[in-house]
Amino acid sequence: MTGSSKRFSDLPTRSRALIIVGAVAQFILQGAALRDLKRRPAGQVNGPKPLWVGLSFVNYFGPIAYFVVGRKGS
Repeated sequence: MTGSSKRFSDLPTRSRALIIVGAVAQFILQGAALRDLKRRPAGQVNGPKPLWVGLSFVNYFGPIAYFVVGRKGS
């Protein structure tokens, strides 16, 4: 790579804090989705559970999509 790449430690404090907060939020969303999938019967999930488990690893989109359209009822 050229000299244009930055290290995390070179970023301003605010940028580092936002990245950390975003990462924590992503892990919390993913953990909540995976926990819900584990506890929820397959009949209460729209589509196959393994699909939603895989999608939960897609940034924020997967867990949010699961909570919006992946669950039946509740």
